[in-house]
Amino acid sequence: MEQCWRWYGPDDPVTLDHVKQAGATGVVSALHHIYDGRAWPEAEVLERKRIIQEAGLTWSVVESIPVHNSFKIGAQERERYAGYYRDSIRALARAGIATICYNFMPVVDWTRTDLAYRLPTTGYALRFDAVDFAAYDLFVLKRKNGADSYTPARIAQAEARLKELSPEKMDQIERNLIAGLPATERKYDRDSFREALADYDGIGPKELRGNLAWFLREIIPVAEEEGVRMCIHPDDPPFSLYGLPRVVSTAEDARFILNAVDSQANGLTFCTGSYGTRADNDIVAMVKEFGDRIHFAHLRNITIEDDGSFYEAEHLEGGTDMAHVILALMQEEARRRKEGRADWQIPMRPDHGHLLADDIGKTRINPGYSLIGRLKGLAELRGIMRAVETFGLA
Repeated sequence: MEQCWRWYGPDDPVTLDHVKQAGATGVVSALHHIYDGRAWPEAEVLERKRIIQEAGLTWSVVESIPVHNSFKIGAQERERYAGYYRDSIRALARAGIATICYNFMPVVDWTRTDLAYRLPTTGYALRFDAVDFAAYDLFVLKRKNGADSYTPARIAQAEARLKELSPEKMDQIERNLIAGLPATERKYDRDSFREALADYDGIGPKELRGNLAWFLREIIPVAEEEGVRMCIHPDDPPFSLYGLPRVVSTAEDARFILNAVDSQANGLTFCTGSYGTRADNDIVAMVKEFGDRIHFAHLRNITIEDDGSFYEAEHLEGGTDMAHVILALMQEEARRRKEGRADWQIPMRPDHGHLLADDIGKTRINPGYSLIGRLKGLAELRGIMRAVETFGLA
């Protein structure tokens, strides 16, 4: 597997020298300042590629080209934004970048309530507290018909939790939820967030799925022509938030996506943490079923709690059997090599490392994307890869 590292560009406090020191050879990056659906200028693509190459690394994966909201709600203006998206694919293809990750999450991207959950190790992890989330949604945001999304028991838990939380703590939860985490497309205040949610009135899973299929029919043929592999990232977390539909959460969802446009250019970003947040997803079985169309892997682990809350575990701990995931991915690579596929190698990156050691207390760190935690995770994952190679298991 190609060992990669997410880099947020020249302003990232984790430098390209750090990436090399971690042992990665590939970079996962994007033009994060272009988030409004405009086409990526080829000159800016080439400049980012130059910076990465001059550091002795390769820009292996784009993560992500944002998917404009018009696609998700089926607005008439999506025709125009489809043209911009196709132009971005062509610009990247001309620059020799052939793997593009994207997601189709409505309104909010990846979501956590706590960005510094203290672990028994004394490090810090990202966490989603299901009760804190419900308390915010029901009693602070006061979303219209919000109670319809929860059981009576959860509503009672949320009401009790609200009484326990200080105003300062709830303000922090709100900032974490709607003010924007790294690489999110937009940052909201409470009023603009309510307006964004209103765009989805009348849009359920069926409608969102249909809009995703429309997007794929518009985009994948161009990717195919250009030799580009598109790979959709699953919902994070893989269940409804704020009453919004989510349609990239299960094996059934993945089957629908891959069948909507049956092309090697239409593939998956297999995020073990996102899919693994649902206990009903058999992660190893999914890797084996969809291996032929996995173009990119995010490797991280999750511990799910009894009330549906979860936190980011050690990369080799948590609920996902990471050793067997890596074995299945490397066996898929071996199958591709035997077929003579040029794209046999699957790029991967260690995702959402813990905040550890000297990184604790630094103010410019992107949550989940500190140096030391990811360096530790990559080293552990690399150890499994080396063992698979050494013992001839793939």
